[in-house]
This record gives sequence, C-alpha cells and structure tokens, in this order.
Amino acid sequence: MADAKLQIIPLGGLGEFGMNCLAIRYKDDIIVIDAGLMFPESELLGVDIVVPDITYLVENREHVRGIVLTHGHEDHIGGLPWILSELNVPVYGTEFTLAYVEGKLEEHKLLDDTELIEIAPGSKFSLGPFTIEPIRVTHSLVDCVALAIDTPVGVIVHTGDFKIDLSPPDSKAFDLHKFAEYGQRGVLALLQDSTNVDRPGYTPSEWSVKPRLDELFSRTKKKLFFSCFSSSIYRIRIAIDLAHTHGRKVAIVGRSMVESSEIAQDLGYLEVPPGIIIHPGQIADYDPEEVMILISGTQGEPMSALSRAAVDNHKHARILPGDTVVLSSRVIPGNEKSIFRVIDHLYRRDAHVIFDDGASGLIHVSGHASQEEQRLMINLLRPKFFIPVHGDYRHLKKHAEMAQNMGVVDLALVIENGDVLELDQDDARKTGKITAGRVCIDSGSTADVVEDLVIRDRRHLSEDGFVLPILTINKLSGKVERLPEIVSRGFVGADQELMEAARNVVSQTLENSSDEEKADYGVIKEKIRIDLKRYIQKNTSRRPLIMPVILEI
Repeated sequence: MADAKLQIIPLGGLGEFGMNCLAIRYKDDIIVIDAGLMFPESELLGVDIVVPDITYLVENREHVRGIVLTHGHEDHIGGLPWILSELNVPVYGTEFTLAYVEGKLEEHKLLDDTELIEIAPGSKFSLGPFTIEPIRVTHSLVDCVALAIDTPVGVIVHTGDFKIDLSPPDSKAFDLHKFAEYGQRGVLALLQDSTNVDRPGYTPSEWSVKPRLDELFSRTKKKLFFSCFSSSIYRIRIAIDLAHTHGRKVAIVGRSMVESSEIAQDLGYLEVPPGIIIHPGQIADYDPEEVMILISGTQGEPMSALSRAAVDNHKHARILPGDTVVLSSRVIPGNEKSIFRVIDHLYRRDAHVIFDDGASGLIHVSGHASQEEQRLMINLLRPKFFIPVHGDYRHLKKHAEMAQNMGVVDLALVIENGDVLELDQDDARKTGKITAGRVCIDSGSTADVVEDLVIRDRRHLSEDGFVLPILTINKLSGKVERLPEIVSRGFVGADQELMEAARNVVSQTLENSSDEEKADYGVIKEKIRIDLKRYIQKNTSRRPLIMPVILEI
C-alpha cells in the first residue's frame, strides 16, 4: 500500500465557532485532535450544550488510537464526556489541560475508566504510524500546544488556538524556533486557527492590559469586582498582582473561578502573595477600599456569581453604590442580551461598570492570532498545502485566500465538517463526505440527547402554543360520555367562540367515525388532530400543536 493517502476529516469547528474536533486517518489508524462543545444558539430551545456527531468514530472504534488535546478551553475539551461515553480511548494533554479534564470526567463519573496521558512541549510520542511533537504556543489560557504530526506521507502541523506572545506572564514564550525548524525540514500541510482572520496587524500581549487595569485599581475608591473568564489564568495573575500592589485583599467568588485558581496554584501557574486571599465571608470585615472580589460570570450566565450579585442575590458578594465592576473579557456573539442585562442591573446599583466597549482603554486582549501573526506562521512553516480551521465559512474562505495570495503555499483548501480530504506528497483533494453534524444535549447529561424533532416541537410550541382536545370514552360501550373539552396554552385567538366551534368539529369527527375507528385510539386521535388542525388553520392562520387526549372510564 505504498500509495496509501492520509485523510483529514473535520467533525466539528469548521463552519462554526466551537465544537472543535478533527480526525486524521492513515490506513487503519485514526487519531482525534480535540473534542469540543459549543453553546447553543437561541433557536435551540432548552438545549444546554451542542457536541459533534461522532458516528464516524463510533463506526471505526477499533481504529481510533487516542484523542490529543491542544488546550483546556471548553470548545476543545467540553465534548469529551460525550465522546468517551461512546469510545474508551486514551486522552493525551498537557498537565494543566488534563487537570481541567479530570474535573469534567469526575463530574460525569468517567474518570476511573479513562486513561489520561500527560504530554509536554518538545517530548515526542507515537500513536500508530503517527509521531507527534507538541510545540509550545501562547493563547489566553496556559499550557497550550500546537501539534507537529509526522505521518507516512509527510509532516502536518495543527496550530490549535494561538497568538504569538514572546513575553507572556508565565515566561513560557511561543516557540518560534521549533516552528522554524519544521519549516526547514519541510511541512506537507498546515492547519491554522482562523478566528481573527478579520483583524489586521498583531494581537497585543497579555501584559498590554496591565497599564489600564493599574489605572483603574489606583482610582477605585470602594470595592473592586474583577471578572474575567475563569480559564484566563494570565489575567487572574495580573489582577491579583495589582490587588497586592494597591493594598487590597482578594476574595475569590464563583465555583469555576475557585476551581481554576486552585488548579493554577497547585501547578505553579499562579503565585499568590501570602495572606492576600480571604474567604468570601470575610469581605464585610474589611473597608471597601481594601478588597478586590475576583468573580466569575462575564457572559451573564443566569446562575453565575456575578449575575446573582447584580440582583442582590449573593450571600457574600454585595454590590453597593460607588463600587467598581470590571469585565475583562470579550462579548461572545450570542451572549449580548444576557451580558447587557447584567450590566443594566449593575448600573441600577449605582456601580461604575468598565467593560470592553472600545472606549474604555485596553482591558481585554484576544487569545487568537491576527493577520500578521498568521502570515508569519505561514512564512515560517512554508507548507505545501494550507487548510484553515476554527471559524465560520467566511473566516475559512478569507484565510485560504490570504494564504494563497502570499505565494508561499502550493494550494489552500477550504473544507467543512464531514469532508474527507486526502493527501499525499503531491496532491490534496476532497474525495467524499462522512456523517457529521451536531448533537444537542439537555442538562449536560451524556444520555439526554435532544432529537431534531424535539427542537422542532419546542419551536412550534413557542410560536403557536398548543391545543388539547380531551375526550372521555366509556371503556365497555365505546360511547363518548360527554362533550369534548378543549384546553389551550399559548395559543393566540383561543376565544370562547372559536373554542366552542372547535368542540363541535371534534364532535362531528366522532359522529362520522365508525365504532371500529372509535375503538382504535391511534386512529381516532389522528382523525381528530387532522380535522381540528384544518379548522384552526383556516380560521386563525395559526398552527398550534394539537395533541388529542383520550380518557377511559
């Protein structure tokens, strides 16, 4: 099989933000890079999380050698419990990433059954025919890696999420030299993060937020509430350092913030000055100007600590007039409503609110590479083939055009979830499609999968409501004992006259049905549903969900 080709098969993250998951196959060996989730759009009513459809991996379970993680953000590790409940394969990740994964698997009672294997930048390991070298990259989270994968057809590099920060707060800089080495050796294909392809120039370093935050700390007279993503360890570190400099104690509030800061301290990513951390219950023991509250909930999540504090519903974190609240994070598209609702509540409490509105100075920087950094990576690696990953279709398309126009790569290809891209030393082309898509899950359980039909029904109910015709049938004689009752909820136009007419429609349907049809509840329910639907649609132009109920007496 000298002519065997390498297959790259995205299962999520290409054509959307989040749910990053990509399979790489050579003959009978498959490795999976990342296993993310995404949070649902508003039209996915009642759905808690969305994960990739892994039908392809389940069908080829005996070939899957392992899942390799680039870093610990939810859009790269959040789908693991779902995937591992279907496939029992080892999971590879850096020390910090696996610390996050452990907590997630423990929550889903999968930790004891899963083999977690720690990897480190510069230490190669093999999975089947693949030799993988993690390479240190910088991002908004710590301990992140890109993956250089040596395959039988050539080297492919997957950047993961990255920006080029040569002086990050933990002094573990982006490893430009290692990428340059691979560029010298020759790279067959580069899969590069497209998130910020719309942004010209360079993404600023994490340190660049410090001057503006320092200014805010120095002029805040009362309590200071500081909120950022709980995984933004660099930002937490800068905030704690500034609190120490300005003589404030730090109370950490919110489960995710407490967990993240504990993991970061245990692994040495967060050095906390002795005596600075206080229990949230001690906040009231200090003068307002002596306290900073590090609080989770930047995206306005309904039950987060910040959302509860904003409506005076938190046991320890009370926001009073004159307090300052700093939201050091970006607004994730889709979360605008909930974030601005929280900001409104904060203003009602006469708090000073500082958020990333473009006018407040630099209080947040992105964790993703802008155009010049993307170009720099392409020039360093000089790949033969270029494949953009992570982003909506327009981002992938723009990124591919940018790479092609540089004149460095032979061919830039846009692929989407489910496409099968086949590569060898000379050629790269799409050769087919596999089953891919999204699986909606309620309440975070790996069991509660929400079918498309359920979401359609929920949408239907939310738009037109429902109507319940209730019939009482004598079990022995098969006769209808009384006039049908009609109950409706959320159905506009359900006036007395219409309901009366609807009862007559149901009675008429029953009269026109034979005894045999009446005895078959499935048939009679469907006849009533069709006749009532036709009548209501004709008279109101609405289509409520109609669910006939038969009571036996």
